[in-house]
Amino acid sequence: MNNLLEFLRKYYHWILFLALEAVSFVLLFYFNTYQGSVWFTSANHVTASISRLYGDMQAYAQLQTVNRELTDRNILLQRQVDALRERLADLDHDTTVTERLVRESLAGYRLIPAKVVSNSVARTNNYLVIDRGERDGIRPEMGVVASGGVVGIVYYTGPRYSLVLPAINPKSSISCRIRGHRFFGYLGWEGDSPIRAYVSDIPRYARLKPGEVVETSGYSSIFPPGIFVGRIRSIENAPDGISYRLDVTLGTDFGRLRDVSVVATEHRAEIDTLRAKALRAE
Repeated sequence: MNNLLEFLRKYYHWILFLALEAVSFVLLFYFNTYQGSVWFTSANHVTASISRLYGDMQAYAQLQTVNRELTDRNILLQRQVDALRERLADLDHDTTVTERLVRESLAGYRLIPAKVVSNSVARTNNYLVIDRGERDGIRPEMGVVASGGVVGIVYYTGPRYSLVLPAINPKSSISCRIRGHRFFGYLGWEGDSPIRAYVSDIPRYARLKPGEVVETSGYSSIFPPGIFVGRIRSIENAPDGISYRLDVTLGTDFGRLRDVSVVATEHRAEIDTLRAKALRAE
């Protein structure tokens, strides 16, 4: 307390001077319009400058957080772009041309139209049911096709309905070849995706590239040769290390499958008879 009183006693004239100056400025700017406008304009300018400086400092302090958020968003957008690019590549084929080629390959074969009444695509063992059976001429091991290409093989038959083993079932094995080449293998499925399968047993000396067409080989009595199966998506080494394995994008969209046709091979009875004779001869 004594120190405060000593300070006031020593510097009271300066304190009085500052107080009078403050009062004089207040009177000057408050009772004089021109000086008041100058004061408020200058004060607003200074206040704005201080606010802008504070905002810049705050923004600079948050740059690290903003950069991290932008990086995370860029990564997310890149993943979405990659997914869209992959989906576009999967769908990048002319379905009209595919449908026409399927019809041309099936020329001369009797086709039995049918509708899919039950279907599954997300299970390990997928099946589909069609509304045609034995009374319509359907028999086991007949091929089933759609406008997009191969669907599967008739598994069981009833009087009015039939159970089809689709290409997206691990039990399915369809003989295929690469269009324009002599190489062939077998189409299989491992449950990864309803639009992707694989072809195994392709020799290592085969010179293939992504985008080439995979089609039925005709080496069985189930499908005629040349029915569209899909396109090569990528080429990988097979687990056995002595052949290639082709990752294939299927032409048939099983999730939207409605109208199909069962391929009735006119010479199937003769082929079955020859097979039976061969089995008896063994």
